[in-house]
Amino acid sequence: MTSNKMKDLLMERLMRSNWTIEYDHKNEQLRIEDTESKKGVAVSVPTVVSKWENRKEGAVDEIVYYVEEALKAMSDKQNLSGKEKNIFPVIRSTSFPIETKDGKKLIFEEHTAETRIYYALDLGSSYRLIDLSFAEQEGWKEEQIKQVARFNVRSLDYNYKKDIVAGNLFYFVNTNDGYDASRILNDSLLEKMSSLIEGTMTVAIPHQDVLIFGDIRNDKGYNILGQMTMHFFAEGRVPITALPFLYENKELEPIFVLAQNKQE
Repeated sequence: MTSNKMKDLLMERLMRSNWTIEYDHKNEQLRIEDTESKKGVAVSVPTVVSKWENRKEGAVDEIVYYVEEALKAMSDKQNLSGKEKNIFPVIRSTSFPIETKDGKKLIFEEHTAETRIYYALDLGSSYRLIDLSFAEQEGWKEEQIKQVARFNVRSLDYNYKKDIVAGNLFYFVNTNDGYDASRILNDSLLEKMSSLIEGTMTVAIPHQDVLIFGDIRNDKGYNILGQMTMHFFAEGRVPITALPFLYENKELEPIFVLAQNKQE
């Protein structure tokens, strides 16, 4: 499906009497906004096109649900009091905005050359990124939010599935709770995985709903890793980075992997 056809299909499916939809031709994004709250979300049309190839109508259904839940959450009044266990860190790319559309500064901190850490209030089926004015209004300090979020992410389980490809081992954390990538901030998890890995340890967070550990034991492993991260990056509802990281001495270092097609 072409981007133009997908744009038209999304606009048709997202048409509501209390929403406005605008198309950003330069970035190929739809901006859907609630006319009353003036809050909205952006949807990348090329991202939905790439998902359509595998999931067809299901890819559009997912986006419609995401937009409905996100705008509903934005319209409801939220507060932080008594919600300490619902505050989590979320990982985003460094190209992600550092303030809201109406100019409110989001609470964030630098993570790697490719990623930043933002902070969110979990609302069940969606979440709200926490901005500085919201925190101050609720009587919370910025550092307090960061500490609580870090504590909460360490409490999340991290069951994984293992796959062996060409002698290389890959471990996938994919719970779909919205914080799979955030688990990269759990130092004890990274150290536990490090103790299992015999080759070179890599970590990838191509999108928000997956965390991939790699045990790279031969040159083919890097090619597989490159193809894998690029595939997940293209498929993700909230892409983060197609670059995996080396994990050495408790540090994450982005690496560029040139995925090559198999030569006959």
